Amino acid sequence: MDRRSLIKQAGIAGILAAGVAPAVHAQASVRWRLAASFPKSLDTIFGSGEKFAKTVKELSGGKFEVSVHAAGELMPAFGVVDGIQNGTVEMALTAPYYFTGKDYVFAFGCAVPFGLTARQMDAWMEHGGGRQLMDEFYAEYNIKSQSAGNTGTQMGGWYRKEIKSVKDLQGLKMRLGGGLFGDAMHKLGVVSQNMPVGEVYQALEKGTLDAVEFVGPYDDQKLGFSKVAPYYYYPGWWEGGAELEFFINTKAYAALPKEYQAMVDAACQVAARDMTAKYDAMNPIALKKLVAEGTKLRSFPKDFMDAGYKASMEVFAENEAKSPMFKKIHQHMRTFQRDQLLWDRYSEFRYNSYMSSVKL
Repeated sequence: MDRRSLIKQAGIAGILAAGVAPAVHAQASVRWRLAASFPKSLDTIFGSGEKFAKTVKELSGGKFEVSVHAAGELMPAFGVVDGIQNGTVEMALTAPYYFTGKDYVFAFGCAVPFGLTARQMDAWMEHGGGRQLMDEFYAEYNIKSQSAGNTGTQMGGWYRKEIKSVKDLQGLKMRLGGGLFGDAMHKLGVVSQNMPVGEVYQALEKGTLDAVEFVGPYDDQKLGFSKVAPYYYYPGWWEGGAELEFFINTKAYAALPKEYQAMVDAACQVAARDMTAKYDAMNPIALKKLVAEGTKLRSFPKDFMDAGYKASMEVFAENEAKSPMFKKIHQHMRTFQRDQLLWDRYSEFRYNSYMSSVKL
């Protein structure tokens, strides 16, 4: 059995137990750098990069090492695509929709309004043709992509004042994650701002921002948003499941020995699964703590949800008219999503609806 088959079938423990380390030691040492768009304090997202690096080092017997750098260490949070494209770093850990200023197609690699859930995104990317479509687009930027994990359905964000109807959005200054969502919210009267998460707390505290959306309870609690914006809304209809991605420089990947390429692929899968599982484990615990500390949990009014859907569909139509690639990927994703929603109606939705109605 060759080494790549071992990696696919046995996992890390199986590889080490099979005694393949001598073959690795014959390889030259490799040193890569990974630039993240996130601070180290976000151990869920940033932790995916650390998990990746640890796994690669273990698989290679220490011959392949990847140093992981937080936002601002090597380059700004929103500079990582340029860093990959020009070869400054070999890898990045980021949210693709941060780069819709370059092209709105980037959003499909992460999350779009009323888009896919975490499981649906994983299915579309890995078995539904999504990864192939996105890598076709990313090739223009010298990028090969791999999942770094998914946050799951996100919360709707923190607001300094209560949102009773869509009218309350007029003039609201809000930190938003990506261009498509920002454009939809702009149609509803929101003044959108895209800034690194590390700058948000002070902006809320000073009143420069009225609201912020980021991820969910576990990360949001660490960032302290509840101290300056007491209203916590749900659901985050703009991120039914937000995919974080490893961006890999295509030339750097192609230059690796086949065994090391297999290690990169396997380590990405390990890190992605770990991130998603950690979010699912930690979010409910953090949510209970936030509520106990006085956070005011609220669901979005129906008129807000309806208005958001209408505005989002207008934004999609506008971008389809401008970009054949945008239209191609959007229509492909929606076709996949319709089948997923059909299946969910008879599986997890029905099961979870019942389980939510009973006392455990």
